Amino acid sequence: MKKPIKEQKMVLIILLSNLFLVFLGIGLIIPVMPSFMNMMHLSGSTMGYLVAVFAVAQLLISPIAGRFVDSYGRKKIIIFGLFLFGVSELIFGLGTNVTVLYLSRILGGISAAFIMPGVTAYVADITSVQERPKAMGYISAAISTGFIIGPGIGGFVAEYGVRMPFFFAAAIAFLTCISSIFILKEPLTKEQLVEISARTKQTNFIGDLKRSLNPLYFIAFIIVFVLSFGLSAYETIFSLFSDHKFGFTPKDIALIITISSIFGVVMQIFMFGRLVDVLGEKKLIQLCLISGAILAVASTVISSFLTVLAVTCLIFLAFDLIRPALTTFLSKAADEQEQGFVAGMNSTYTSLGTIVGPMMGGILFDINIHYPYLFAAVIMVIGLSITVMWKEKQLVENLAK
Repeated sequence: MKKPIKEQKMVLIILLSNLFLVFLGIGLIIPVMPSFMNMMHLSGSTMGYLVAVFAVAQLLISPIAGRFVDSYGRKKIIIFGLFLFGVSELIFGLGTNVTVLYLSRILGGISAAFIMPGVTAYVADITSVQERPKAMGYISAAISTGFIIGPGIGGFVAEYGVRMPFFFAAAIAFLTCISSIFILKEPLTKEQLVEISARTKQTNFIGDLKRSLNPLYFIAFIIVFVLSFGLSAYETIFSLFSDHKFGFTPKDIALIITISSIFGVVMQIFMFGRLVDVLGEKKLIQLCLISGAILAVASTVISSFLTVLAVTCLIFLAFDLIRPALTTFLSKAADEQEQGFVAGMNSTYTSLGTIVGPMMGGILFDINIHYPYLFAAVIMVIGLSITVMWKEKQLVENLAK
């Protein structure tokens, strides 16, 4: 019998803190990257490659990490991921040449590939089907909040030196790693791990990809890709679009993104669980895709600061609600022995979208500044049409097993 969330507050707080602090660490280095770039005499393309290599490493390792989560247990993989993240940040802070920086970013991508499915599977293990939407909403909110607060803290810490944010990120990663060792307990028994491990050994990367084509999962994974693709393309192009079309200052752009992000997080925390109870995951995802497509088109015709702020807030909200809805759907669709696999493939498709989205957005932006948003709208409409093929009966039958 799984305990209610209110009886597992400490465990949930530690799990959410792990995600929050990792994404805080990723976000807090953003303000110092231009200074770091100048100090290291790095080109803009090199900085772009450093961003891409993180996503590529996460993409390649995510399926393997998902299998490890099922084989070795959730706790061990989470702790290993946190330790690796701390090492990657420490290396970046100490790095004096590009090769070392690439090594750091590769380790960072690997660490993210381990932490995300580990935490997601752990939360799925300890929560009931009824409370899982609320828990997944908390996970998404922890990630978003880390990104929001990160740059502000990074700017403050950077007052003590350009490399200090990296050392600060490493320190909090090691602290959360130590706290997880003592507070978290493996949610699965040894017998369950042995049983899952025996099944996992019969699979491989190609096998996992084939399993992800199962109609029960594949449509959700495609929408995960669409979401990641659209969000990363939107965020990558937004500052350029705002500068070229509206003449917004960096301060204006930062203000819009910050307010929109906070709005999305607040709505996640207080509204997501209720919306899932009323609409269900499928209808909520469809509503968000429709809204996102309309708002993406609207972004090409609006002009005033307040209008841009309002539209951006609603787009961020749509993306922020789709993410936990998809994660909840996938965790419900999978049985207890496939939580690691599903979480790992979720991370794989997310990484794939993060790699392709900015590249496609940049190419389209060079042709016409409106094309990235119009293309994003088309992608979301395609995603919406795909959800119509969702076999909800399959999910009901799986839950009844």
